[in-house]
Amino acid sequence: MTTPVCTSASAVAAPARQTRPYPSFSSYVRARQPVLLRTARSLTANPSDAEDLLQTALTKTYVAWERIEDHRALDGYVRRALLNTRTSQWRKRKVDEFVCDELPEPEPVPGGEDPAERQALHDAMWRAIGKLPARQRAMVVLRYYEDLSEAQTAEVLGVSVGTVKSAVSRALGKLREDPELGLVR
Repeated sequence: MTTPVCTSASAVAAPARQTRPYPSFSSYVRARQPVLLRTARSLTANPSDAEDLLQTALTKTYVAWERIEDHRALDGYVRRALLNTRTSQWRKRKVDEFVCDELPEPEPVPGGEDPAERQALHDAMWRAIGKLPARQRAMVVLRYYEDLSEAQTAEVLGVSVGTVKSAVSRALGKLREDPELGLVR
C-alpha cells in the first residue's frame, strides 16, 4: 500500500527550507534578541509569556521585512510590535488566573548587600510596575528600563512628549505610594 503524497505541497515546501530569504533578519535577531527579550520581559508577568510575545513580534517583523524602508529603525519597529501585540493580548485575554496570597519575604539581614534583599526589591518593583495601567507601564519601561528619552518614548508610542511626561509623572507617583515599595525606603 502506498501513501498518497501531495507533490505540489512538497515542491513548494522544499525550496523554503533550503534558502533563507532574509539573511539580514536572522543576523538582526541574533544580535538584538537579548535586548528585545528584556523589553518583552518588562511588558509581561513571566519569562515564558515574554518569549512568546517576542516570538510573535518577530514573526510580524519578518512578514513586514521587505516593507520596512529604514532598517536602522528596526528596534523601534519591533518595540512597537511588542507593545501592540501585548495590548491585543491584554484586550483578548480571558480571566482564568486567580489571585492568591504570596508568602512573605524573610526579614532583611542588617549590614552589607544581601542578594536576597536585592532580589526582593527587584520583585517588589516589578509587582508595583505590573499594577500600573498598561499605557503608564509601557511608558515607564521605555523611559527607565530601555533608557529612551521622552521624545523617543513619545515617538515609539505615537503620543506627544507632554503626554509621556504627565503619564510618567503619574506612574512614578503611584510607585512612590505603593505600600510594598514604601517598606524599602
